Amino acid sequence: MFPAVLTTVLFSCSVLFASRSSRLVGPMQANVTRLVLAMVLLGIWAHGWGGGLHGAGLPWFFLSGVIGFGLGDVALFGALPRIGPRLAILLTQCLGAPIAGLGEYLLMGTLPQPVEIAFAVVILCGVALALAPDKQWEGDAKAFKVGVLCGIGSACGQAFGAVFSRRGNAAALLDGTVVDGATAAYQRIIAGVLTTLVFWAVLRVLGKSSETRHPVTVWKQATPFIVGNALSGPTLGVACFQWALLIAPSANVLPVVATSPLVTMMLAWFLDGTRPTRKALFGGMLAVGGAAGLAWAKASGRS
Repeated sequence: MFPAVLTTVLFSCSVLFASRSSRLVGPMQANVTRLVLAMVLLGIWAHGWGGGLHGAGLPWFFLSGVIGFGLGDVALFGALPRIGPRLAILLTQCLGAPIAGLGEYLLMGTLPQPVEIAFAVVILCGVALALAPDKQWEGDAKAFKVGVLCGIGSACGQAFGAVFSRRGNAAALLDGTVVDGATAAYQRIIAGVLTTLVFWAVLRVLGKSSETRHPVTVWKQATPFIVGNALSGPTLGVACFQWALLIAPSANVLPVVATSPLVTMMLAWFLDGTRPTRKALFGGMLAVGGAAGLAWAKASGRS
């Protein structure tokens, strides 16, 4: 499970970079910029040493990218300025595990066992406890609710994106090929970039986009965070994530990656001085504990 652990660390760093860059240049501009940069980096690998845009799993990876990179990441960047990186990643990663289990049941016929359902309930209780507003959250109730809905949307994108990636890997194996993590990430991110650009264009046409142009000085401030986000998230992070999904079911991988909220809490405390309240920390630990229990049940064959 080394690739899943490595994914956890990279995703924890990525959400902090994303939070800082979105505060500087806006969620959509920060998201599009880091996706395009990551697409270029992954494309160099995929066309130079990987499988490029070939393979039986391409349609599934493309669909995974629409849901995960596209809709899921748009939702994540919508959650970050409203509920902060701690709660945003908690919703995305912890809720992603039970939603992925449900998705695999609906799409692949993998029936959740009673022990899995029990741990899913523990995850939901922990998330609910951590979501209760505390003194470190600032903003109105409406913004908080919208942020929570965006976080849930991000979790759905993470979960169903992982399930469709599994289908892509299965299709490739049936065709007698193996898709490396970076190539799978590249095939997914192309769809993600296109989806994000279409979504942004629709917002602008409808007059719902609040993005504005920023001077060069602001972009210079944001560039290190955008580059860090592109590397730790959609490039190295997703490549490791695809690597993990290649060798293990998503119901095993996602619970391990779900520990990233605790890592994010500690990093945010160390870097930004945002100390989590006891309630938020306990709720996060409960949710992560449920996710870890779910992984243990799957790995030990008790489910």
